[in-house]
Amino acid sequence: MAPIDPGSTAWLLTATALVMLMLPGLALFYGGMVQAKNVLSTLMHSFFALGLITIQWVIVGYTLAFGPSLGGFVGGFDFAFLRGMETQVNGSIPALLFMMFQGMFAIITPALISGAFAERMKFSAFVAFTLLWATLVYDPLAHWVWAPGGWLLEKGALDFAGGTVVHLSSGVSALVCAVVIGKRLGHPGTQHPPHNLTMTVLGAGLLWFGWFGFNAGSALTSGTLATLALVNTQIAAAAGAVAWGLIDSVRVGKVTILGVASGVVAGLVGITPAAGFVSPMAAIAIGGLAGAACYGGVLLKSRLRYDDSLDAFGVHGVGGAVGALLTGVFASTAFNEAGKDGLLQGNPGVLLTQAIGVVAAAAYAAVVTFLILKLIDAVIGLRVDKEEEHEGLDAALHGESGYTLGSTTSHVARFESAEPQATTPEPALAAR
Repeated sequence: MAPIDPGSTAWLLTATALVMLMLPGLALFYGGMVQAKNVLSTLMHSFFALGLITIQWVIVGYTLAFGPSLGGFVGGFDFAFLRGMETQVNGSIPALLFMMFQGMFAIITPALISGAFAERMKFSAFVAFTLLWATLVYDPLAHWVWAPGGWLLEKGALDFAGGTVVHLSSGVSALVCAVVIGKRLGHPGTQHPPHNLTMTVLGAGLLWFGWFGFNAGSALTSGTLATLALVNTQIAAAAGAVAWGLIDSVRVGKVTILGVASGVVAGLVGITPAAGFVSPMAAIAIGGLAGAACYGGVLLKSRLRYDDSLDAFGVHGVGGAVGALLTGVFASTAFNEAGKDGLLQGNPGVLLTQAIGVVAAAAYAAVVTFLILKLIDAVIGLRVDKEEEHEGLDAALHGESGYTLGSTTSHVARFESAEPQATTPEPALAAR
């Protein structure tokens, strides 16, 4: 057995915990943006995925993603149930640690999709969708891009920490979900403003913090490369926040906290595939461009009249695609010899390869997601009925309420909301 490096192992243990923290962060980020009567059901999407996909990953997900390649498309079953992995080493770290680090990526990716169908999907349908999507979409895509023998990796595609595998795939799938499931009751005439922006901002802060493990941890060792990825992550998040705020100030005359928080996430999404391949100055450009592109992506839903509740496609789908393509522009072997020189270094072929990866991953995710949704709808149904949606999913599906104001007679207090009234949309992009 190859020797294990204590420093690298300690760093990846820390990074794994940081990525796990992103699940509660995502729960708060999404939870604050829904109506009060749906806050717990929204939190449940992230927390239940943390349990469900952990089990799926150790039984079959990891081996499908990182097992010996079957034609470059998916891994074999050699590591099913983690068979034989207890004593293996991956580079200079225990193989079990690599497995669990990658497992955190597998967990958060389907949780990101939940932002598209918040406030209207059956919990049973969510469970079935999450399990099938992780197995049939995420695991093969992870194999394509990251596993030895994966066809996109062999073709030379660059994705340092998941721009294509995590964000593009979840964002495109979120768009399909929004279209297939349909709009929330009353949308768009009835506004569904965030009920607790302080919760959302706290969630954004936890996501920003956890993203250091997401990107810098993908170096799989402590040292120069992890440092570069961490620095680029911070810079791009800052650039995304500033870009979104500037556009807000020009477009609507106000800088909103929800806009700035969204810009942070957009910058983080954009830098994810490039974090270990580009210079810090390139990170400013990538973060700023991702912030601007995602701002436009969020505006698309009002133009095209689909209801992506929490802008999963506008931020993750658009940001993932932009980040993957810009990786092909700014990548430089001066910062990572294992990468490639991109367009600005005189190599347009890398940008073409990145574009192929974006199109292939998006098309695969869209088609398989559509088929999964149609199957679930035919078997158990996707959407709650109108009465349950009006009552709120917290009470209707879970028998709970996030807030028990004024109730002392029952251990389960249900939020009863008045009939929603149509309001004039706020000019700010923050109105969901």
